[in-house]
Amino acid sequence: MKNVLLTIAYDGTGFSGWQRQPGRRTVQGEVERVLSLLCKQEVTVCGTSRTDAGVHALDQHCSFCGDFGIPVERIPMAANHLFLAGNHRPGAVSDLRIVEAREVPMGFHARFNSRGKRYIYKIRNGETDMFQRNTCYQIADLLDHEAMHRAGQYIVGEHDFRCFMAAGSQVGEDTVRTVYDLSVNRDGQWITLSISGNGFLYNMVRIITGTLVEVGLGRRSEESVAAVIEGKSRALAGHTAPPQGLYLDKVFYDETELRVTNRERS
Repeated sequence: MKNVLLTIAYDGTGFSGWQRQPGRRTVQGEVERVLSLLCKQEVTVCGTSRTDAGVHALDQHCSFCGDFGIPVERIPMAANHLFLAGNHRPGAVSDLRIVEAREVPMGFHARFNSRGKRYIYKIRNGETDMFQRNTCYQIADLLDHEAMHRAGQYIVGEHDFRCFMAAGSQVGEDTVRTVYDLSVNRDGQWITLSISGNGFLYNMVRIITGTLVEVGLGRRSEESVAAVIEGKSRALAGHTAPPQGLYLDKVFYDETELRVTNRERS
């Protein structure tokens, strides 16, 4: 019996999100379908983040257990071939790729052993481009990215972030999270928001982005962000930015928890 941690990247445009759903193409569903073929048994994976429809991932992770014959290090090559099965045109590229597979201790869980995540949000600030409609948030009016960055510093730290959670969400635990850092940078027409923390509520990054965009457009003050957090009400925050600009950029783990001992291998 082995426990395997996968690193996965995907373009979320063609998926109905991460979580499997009957009759819909999802990332989890595709990964489980292909792994079940490779391992010759039904495979269920546990993901770190349940990304929404249209959201992308550069560094998603999931784990699964099984007693199978294929060497762990061969899983990415074999799985990526199956993701493309049936598409034989030259230069065909899949929208889903397993980047790495590694054996981890039996008690390891992709979600519960995560120490935090980093998301990035991409904004094209200038003339719209129809070829970028699935990869970013396009805003023609000039954004003050420096004001957005300054406003974002009110979000850094430990807070009750229920104001940045989608209305109607049901959270079993409390809504206190810690944001480690938040930055907003510009490179020409491109503005990138980067945020890392120990956990995120449903739509939290997209609502934070929408709120900071309103700061950048001059529709709310930088200081108002502090009042939004203090008010603990979704109604005080800004709009929810569209999913196309959101990328799961990095999942953090303690490297010592990933190592398999010789005893576990035997």
